[in-house]
Amino acid sequence: MRKLILQMAAAAAAIAVPAAVQAQSATVLTVDTDRILAECTACKSAASQIQGQITTARQRAQTLESQLRTEAQTLDTQVKALNGRQPDAALQQKITAFQTKQQQAQTELGTKERQIQSIQAHVQQQIGTRVVQIAEQVRARRQASVVLPKGSLIAVDTRVDVTTEVLTALNSQLPSVSVTPLPQQQQSGQGR
Repeated sequence: MRKLILQMAAAAAAIAVPAAVQAQSATVLTVDTDRILAECTACKSAASQIQGQITTARQRAQTLESQLRTEAQTLDTQVKALNGRQPDAALQQKITAFQTKQQQAQTELGTKERQIQSIQAHVQQQIGTRVVQIAEQVRARRQASVVLPKGSLIAVDTRVDVTTEVLTALNSQLPSVSVTPLPQQQQSGQGR
């Protein structure tokens, strides 16, 4: 019986050793992507430039809205003065011209909004691609199995957090990004 227990203990130890070795090689590293996006040099610069474009677009929208509101009030007054009668050709032409201006304003603002969204996507793409490359380099150097985003985890040991290392490398390797629309959208926009 004692011999059987010793054999089982030896077998369990033999199984436990490879499991311990596997556990050591199955290291998980984490990266705080929110921190990287908030603190990286290229991220801050791009965010500032994009915010400037958003502010400019808002100002343009307010200007167009003001111009159109004034013109709409004038046309509304003229139409009300007709007391239900049909507008003459001149007034109908003004109404049609106003509607065209409204459509042009909507098109202009929609185009600017899509351009800003494309710029944001391009910036995220550039930063994301580089973060993935750097995280892979860190994972390989540390012989870890995986690098996970810290935000998707419930609890994590700070010893496996490589955010500072990734952030430092990102700032070194990618000090700035192109703050332009995605390349395929630039090309399709030129054909219009």
